[in-house]
Formats: sequence, C-alpha cells, structure tokens
Amino acid sequence: MNQSNPLYRGIDYFIEHLTIERGLSANTRSAYRCDIEAAADYLFASGKRSWEDCSYDDLLDVLDDMRERNFESSSIARHLVAIKMFFRFLTSEELISRNVTEEMDSPRLWKILPEFLSEQEVSRLLNAFSTRSDDPLELRNRVILEMLYSSGLRVSEAAKLPMRAVDFDEEVIRVTGKGSKTRVVPIGKPALRLLKRYIMDCRPALAGEKGLTEPALFLSNHGRALDRERVWQVVKIAAQRSGIRKNIYPHILRHSFASHMLANGADLRSIQELLGHSDISTTEIYTHIESSRLLSIHRKFHPRG
Repeated sequence: MNQSNPLYRGIDYFIEHLTIERGLSANTRSAYRCDIEAAADYLFASGKRSWEDCSYDDLLDVLDDMRERNFESSSIARHLVAIKMFFRFLTSEELISRNVTEEMDSPRLWKILPEFLSEQEVSRLLNAFSTRSDDPLELRNRVILEMLYSSGLRVSEAAKLPMRAVDFDEEVIRVTGKGSKTRVVPIGKPALRLLKRYIMDCRPALAGEKGLTEPALFLSNHGRALDRERVWQVVKIAAQRSGIRKNIYPHILRHSFASHMLANGADLRSIQELLGHSDISTTEIYTHIESSRLLSIHRKFHPRG
C-alpha cells in the first residue's frame, strides 16, 4: 500500500462504510479495496493528487489502461462498479463536490466490454465446419460451436460435458459450472439435431474400442475427452475459415448468445440463470452492449440522429 499517495485518503472510510452500513463480506471488501487502490495508483502516476481533481475522462483512462493490458472484461466491469460505489460514497460524505461517475455512460467506456458477433457472423462461424462431410471431426467441431452458441456454455463446461448431461426428451443439458454449481440449459433445435447425429454416427467412430468407456461427450480422434485448449483450437480454425475480421475466441459465442437473447426480448434474470452468473451485476454488462448498439443504429438511421 502506497501511503504517500494522497488518493488513498478516504479509502479506509469507504471500506468501513462497506463493513458497517452494507455488511459486505471480507472477500468483497478486499476486492473493492484492491480495485480502488489500483485506480488511485494509476491516477497518482498521471499527476492527480485528489479525487476532486478527477474527471470522468480520467476514470475512463483507468479502465482503458486495463483493457490495453488484457484484463478480463469481468475484472474491468468489477473495477467500474467499485469506482462508482466509491464516488457515490465520497459525494454523500461531502468529501468531493460532485460525482463524476454519473457521466460515465459513454460509448468510449463500453469499448472495454465483451465483443460479440452479429447473427450473420455467427452463421458464418458455425458454417466453417461442414455438416455433410464424411470426416467425423468436422461434425464434432460443428456441434461444439453450435453448443457454445445455442446454450451459452463456457469452454471448460463444453469440454467436460459428460454423455449423461444430455436429455433429449426434455431438450436440455445439465451443466456443471463455476463453483461446481449445476444448471439446466436448453439446447436449440439446430444444435439438438446435429448433436443426435454426432452421438449416433460420429462419436462411435472417434471412440473406437479404447474409447467405449469414456464418459465425455466430445472426443478426440484418439477416443479421449477433449481439453479446453483443443476447444480453443476448434474456434480458432473456424475463425480462420470464416474470414471474420474480429478477435474470435470461444467466449465470444457465449457473449453473442447473451447479447442476442437480450436483443430479442429476453429478460435479464433469465439470461443470468442461463449463463450461470451468481451475481446479476455480471449479467448487466450486456445491457450496455445493447444500449451501445441501439445508439449506433439510431445515429445511423434517424434523420436527426
């Protein structure tokens, strides 16, 4: 802790407020402290000597710096929440004259949030693997992509899906996610059809004699369960074949799943449950993606946009 940094003043009072007034856990308080102290260190290095001197552009620079250093989007979103809570506290205690974070709903800010593909781009990515090929790996790879998008799975969740997780009668899969929590997620009709073909025709060919007892749903050409690194490779191959000029990574299909659900009218609580988020604030980042998309559409098509 850099006690010579004047921006550290007020952080202890804020943490005390979180303890007494908000009753937050020690782990949560520690995470907020780390987030705010990291922002204080960046701003101090940039020449700021008080929170009063910080504009919302300064705070956006903090988040932009995190993005440039390849922080996870969830970490950046958490930092944003911590900063906004801190500034609300400073304002309520009259330690600063105004809460500049109220002005932070900026298009520049949401560039740090998860990228997602359009529905057309998703189709191009999925079609990178043929459903008519005799190669069982082609159909396996197509099914993996379909499942990532259709059910919003994490890569690790898709890689470790067991055969018994699939319920064809109910058209759902039982997914074990973070914290060993299990959730039930629907499978889309196209994904379901291809999954049935894969299990009936392709998986036995991949399993061979050695893989007959392997419980994993997705198998390598040696009959063993896939690891998450191999699923990454599948997505990267699809990206190369599709020619989409974006940074394509497995989680982008999960982000696209959530963004398209929201755009088509799904409520946030349902999306939270489908994604397996324990905190709805994690899911709320997608509302900003949708707001940004609508803003760009309005500006492009409205005569006075």
